[in-house]
Amino acid sequence: MAIDPRRLRPSELCRLVNSTPLGTVLDERQLHRHRTRAGFRIGDGRHVDLFRYAAWLVELRHTPTPQADGDPYEKLKQRAAARNKALSLAGRDIGELPEVANSERKGQAAEDFRFFCEAYFPMTFHLPWSPDHLKVMAMIEQAVLRGGLFALAMPRSSGKTTLCECACIWAMLYGHREFVALIGSDEGHAMGMLESIKMELEGNECLLEDFPEVVYPIHCLEGIADRCAGQLYQGRRTHIGWTARQVGLPTIPESKASGAIVTVAGLTGRIRGMKFKRTDRRTMRPPLGVIDRTGNGVEWFLDLWERRRVVGR
Repeated sequence: MAIDPRRLRPSELCRLVNSTPLGTVLDERQLHRHRTRAGFRIGDGRHVDLFRYAAWLVELRHTPTPQADGDPYEKLKQRAAARNKALSLAGRDIGELPEVANSERKGQAAEDFRFFCEAYFPMTFHLPWSPDHLKVMAMIEQAVLRGGLFALAMPRSSGKTTLCECACIWAMLYGHREFVALIGSDEGHAMGMLESIKMELEGNECLLEDFPEVVYPIHCLEGIADRCAGQLYQGRRTHIGWTARQVGLPTIPESKASGAIVTVAGLTGRIRGMKFKRTDRRTMRPPLGVIDRTGNGVEWFLDLWERRRVVGR
């Protein structure tokens, strides 16, 4: 049978080149890839020219491989680093804030400290108020909203420490005060009050529902304070603070409480000279001071009165 090497069908070409002592060197799939790559330079749509095909293979074999632009391994490392950075940023960003669950409740509590305590701390304030409690709450409300100076004695276990803690939370959440100084009878007492405030911010579902701009970023920490420095909102750091002596609320543009802080100290500790520099570079002094002093009789009043300058102005 006569074979025209200039007009070979693909199957004939494969059988021809595989008939040498070398054995199988070409299959129809590889030949198809070569025909696609070479185009009509090695034949028409149905036949292949063996000589032109061989010439094309020689040319392909001796064509120098283009040099890579730069070190391929370095480029691979850069792509991997960029990918890891993008994944890290995505994991640090808290995403969109939840919607406010009850805006009416939130609005009503803005300037009503009693309603704030009843609405957001129902498990804490579940007993009826006494006239003395109502008097204390009215004075706290006055000091937070418009300033003032007062000292008031209450019996033990009457809720004065809890009211002080709630007053600090209320003052910060609504932006009434940007910097609150909470003073305890000693360092341990002060740090214990701050831990109580942290527990409310972390675990109070009512606060999470109505103050997502403040509480949701705190929940995203999942109790891991080391995440504070890297937390992001819309690609920007929240500058949230969560230490043993200070809580800094997240910096969220649409939040009234953005960047507000509460700092604690003992009554005999370093109270004078308290200051804090905000992310906008403003230096803040505490415009509100809350002192919770446990003691007896006249000594309690004397200690408080001597340090009256730290009380809210």
